[in-house]
Amino acid sequence: MKIQPQLGIYIHWPYCARICPYCDFNVYKNRQIDAPRWRAALTRELEYWAAHTKGRKLTSLYFGGGTPSLAPLSVIEGVTDACERLWGFEDKPEITIESNPTDAEQERFETFAKAGVNRLSLGVQSLRDDALKFLGRDHNAMSARRAIETAQRVFDRVTFDLIYARPRQSIDEWRRELGEALATGATHLSLYQLTIEPGTAFSKAVERGAWAPVSDDDCADFYDLAQQMTAAAGLAAYEVSNHAAPGDQSRHNLIYWRYADYIGAGPGAHGRLTLDDRRIATETVERPDAYLQAVEETGTGAQTQDTLDENAQLTERLAMGLRLVEGIAFKKDDTFFEDDTRASRLQECIEDGLLIFDGARLCASDQGRRTLNAVLGYLLT
Repeated sequence: MKIQPQLGIYIHWPYCARICPYCDFNVYKNRQIDAPRWRAALTRELEYWAAHTKGRKLTSLYFGGGTPSLAPLSVIEGVTDACERLWGFEDKPEITIESNPTDAEQERFETFAKAGVNRLSLGVQSLRDDALKFLGRDHNAMSARRAIETAQRVFDRVTFDLIYARPRQSIDEWRRELGEALATGATHLSLYQLTIEPGTAFSKAVERGAWAPVSDDDCADFYDLAQQMTAAAGLAAYEVSNHAAPGDQSRHNLIYWRYADYIGAGPGAHGRLTLDDRRIATETVERPDAYLQAVEETGTGAQTQDTLDENAQLTERLAMGLRLVEGIAFKKDDTFFEDDTRASRLQECIEDGLLIFDGARLCASDQGRRTLNAVLGYLLT
């Protein structure tokens, strides 16, 4: 019997209380929410995909966004109940919700747990008040620390994000801040370099000269320090930006990076599914009102359902899998590399020590992960 890849569900909640200046996600300012309509639409979307994935169970359910912790509790409960009814969960499933460290959201932690959530992802971003103000966050450092402590009392598994390589941040300041984060006893951290995405408020600020991004060399120093400190604390990197104690890696995100199957529901959500030996890429309608209307009229908000050919699949597998320390199962004679240019570039990356190939797996070296975007750009173009 053919073994099916793991299956996860991603729910995109599109609303935030405010739009952060670095964010380029599909998000909108919070407004009056029709909870019954959203619950019904997301449930119907899940019913549509359950009909195409019969007999499978879920490894994970992830509420992202946006700020899904601000969604009506009835929506969170409705989605969780629908997943249990339509698929059922594997043993010890991972059910995550993203939350901000505001007092209002902290009061809801226990209600999330009662609704089935067993992992909380906190958008801390920084433990410094001046940095949080710069990043456009609506919490301060004290509420961030309090949220971490509260979450750790309610949930067995808690992760939080930090953004580094901020303008005027020194390496010593990053050492102290990361040290404080590790001292919380967190068993999972996501550490992201500040990137300037086109079209964001930060992009416009840089264009008009309000401030300048940190240099590539300094970014590399910040990254290297993070690798050293997290490894010393028992939270070695398992992916370019993610660090965890043994056994506490994000099971849902591993589905992405290992190129398994996931369903995307909610406005602007992406999905990848293996159906009838085809690899399907899906993307839903972005605008919330248009998404709701599409689901109500057709049963799904998916505006595209494309079949990926072998080359497209390998490109995606490499782009996702090389982010992982474990790399990917790989055959060097894959048809993708029958092209002489691609084959020579792959060999060059191996000879330069950016990639490591042992005959069965391909992975990025420490230096390769440090410059992974450039490596992938060179290898896959």
